[in-house]
Amino acid sequence: MARTLDPAAHALRRDEFIDAAQRLIQSRGYDQMSVQDVLDDLGASKGAFYHYFDSKADLLTAVVDQIIDGAIGVVAPMVADPGLTAPEKFQRVFGGIAQFKNARIELLQGVIQAWISDDNAIVREKFRQVAVRRLSPLMARIVEQGLAEGVYTAGPPGSVARVLLSLMLGANEAATELYVARRAGTITFETVQQMLAAYGEAFDRILGASSGSYPITDEATLRLWFD
Repeated sequence: MARTLDPAAHALRRDEFIDAAQRLIQSRGYDQMSVQDVLDDLGASKGAFYHYFDSKADLLTAVVDQIIDGAIGVVAPMVADPGLTAPEKFQRVFGGIAQFKNARIELLQGVIQAWISDDNAIVREKFRQVAVRRLSPLMARIVEQGLAEGVYTAGPPGSVARVLLSLMLGANEAATELYVARRAGTITFETVQQMLAAYGEAFDRILGASSGSYPITDEATLRLWFD
């Protein structure tokens, strides 16, 4: 008799592999992590691993998808809120992402060095690709709304959304590098402010919004991370 698959148990066990991989990537780097490391962490067999994933690269995709799912969980309700204007939605998106990070500041601070290491270059690029593909449609909806409201003068929503998301990811990468430099004492707080403000100005220009409409982050968050 064929064994009956329990979907909930299947998903839970799969998530355990993803969580283990994320822990190992954070502590060792993707290049240094092997499938055997994941198996040892969980006390699992190779057969169990290949039941859920075709390869180490397939597992990486699952890790990145899980991270992006968290971001979508923060952003999607704001985008869908019919009571918000397009500018309000973008501001809520920035604020929501900042709150998400601030609530996990100790965890994120602990993995920043690992994240920017050469060993995780593949992870960062995979994250960028998946983020652009999955989050661009949400951004495009806000741009389309802003054009309809007459508050933006940007081009086609889909194309503009991809550019905006790439800019946001670039700002996040820059903020990570600035954090490391600030901890090392090689840059001033004012330098951090100026750099991230430049990303906000670029965001304004792409949308055709007035200057200062979309600061990438707020003063309190900057102080929390960089002061």
